[in-house]
Amino acid sequence: MTADSGFPASVASELTKLSNLTADYRARDAAHHMHPFSDMKALNAEGSRVIVRGEGAWIWDSDGNRILDGMAGLWCVNIGHGRKEIAEAIQRQMAELSYYNAFFKTTHPPAIALAETLARLTPPQFNHVFFVNSGSEANDTVIRMVRHYWATRGKPEKSVLIARHNAYHGSTMGGGSLGGMKPIHEQGGLPIPGIHHIAQPYWFGEGGDTTPEEFGIIAARALETAIEEIGEDKIGAFVAEPIQGAGGVIIPPSTYWPEIARILKDRDILLVADEVITGFGRTGNWFGSETFGIEADLMPIAKGLSSGYLPIGGVMVSDKVADVIIGEGGDFNHGFTYSAHPLAAAAALENLRIIENEKLVERVRDDIGPYLQKKWLALGDHPLVGEARMTGLMGALELVPNKPSRALAFPDTGKVGTIARDFSFRNGLVMRAVRDSLILSPPLTLTHEEADHLIAVASKTLDDTHAEVKRLGLA
Repeated sequence: MTADSGFPASVASELTKLSNLTADYRARDAAHHMHPFSDMKALNAEGSRVIVRGEGAWIWDSDGNRILDGMAGLWCVNIGHGRKEIAEAIQRQMAELSYYNAFFKTTHPPAIALAETLARLTPPQFNHVFFVNSGSEANDTVIRMVRHYWATRGKPEKSVLIARHNAYHGSTMGGGSLGGMKPIHEQGGLPIPGIHHIAQPYWFGEGGDTTPEEFGIIAARALETAIEEIGEDKIGAFVAEPIQGAGGVIIPPSTYWPEIARILKDRDILLVADEVITGFGRTGNWFGSETFGIEADLMPIAKGLSSGYLPIGGVMVSDKVADVIIGEGGDFNHGFTYSAHPLAAAAALENLRIIENEKLVERVRDDIGPYLQKKWLALGDHPLVGEARMTGLMGALELVPNKPSRALAFPDTGKVGTIARDFSFRNGLVMRAVRDSLILSPPLTLTHEEADHLIAVASKTLDDTHAEVKRLGLA
């Protein structure tokens, strides 16, 4: 044993090597790498967490810590980390055709096969897909496509898109505008013209004294009010996530989507279901639209399309829209160098094959989803938790200072959520903080044993956070 560490000399030496390696990574990262959605001055002072390996539902950092990936990367690693089948599919495609574009009357077999597969897996109105590289690009494409569709129909004035406050549709100029997050709008001159935001169906935070069912109707009717104020003749589309993911896993009340359908019935307005997070099994169906009975005209997809193994996304285009754009619209002057990239398409095809063959969608619906949900909802009994909610493998824990009241929030919104998130990481579980809530979205391959471990760590995290909140005098 060494006198200073308490570890055997060989172990202490290895720990020192890992510590030095992490310090080197952090210094190089701080010198050159600007991270998304980060205060780089603060991050560089603290030092980045360096992830070096992933397998199944687990990741390892450069200090050798094994961490359960409760966010599936960034809502995307549906089949889990480290699947050799994906690497092999990419390698096979690399040997045949590493890249070619889809411009200039050109295509290639992986693009054809993936488009065909998506037409089979998506709801029946979708038989065409426009490929992009991310969810942000998919939502930029939606804006362009909606406006081109109406212009082709001789109604260019129908250019307004309605979305929701606290929604997330990406961080590009178009996607960031379409989303309803104020911190994004505060930078870069957003939102762009022609975007209108309405209330979100967030009963826990905004429902007041209403029941969830009553609030679902109230929130949906904000769309009706906006249509009356703006004019149906000016509105091109309503855009919404089936479940608001980055907004805090906001699961709409059961009355919300049926009321949206009633409002849009017989109105000449397109419905866009943003399935970037909710697609490919996350909610216990292939798509969140199926879970909530949404019949969309356009459907942005990404993330679970390739389980994040390579960047790829798309917009599923209904026959109603495709018939106009393809049949009458001429050139659609939009696209990307890497649209339908053959390697990304090969990765997506293999990913979808795995999801189908391993019946991961059915597993979320009938097995691991209900198993985890029962245990997750039981965390709602914790004195710090005002509400626990989950659909499929998407969950949230609302943290409150005065349970059972929903009226009183913690001061300095986000402080307690950040404390809880940091405890969770230290305890070995990736959860994300949104305001003063913790959110979860693990791989669809999560086992029962891993679910038990997840719940045990989440429970400890709540205990640790509760003790810290009391120490700080916040509750």
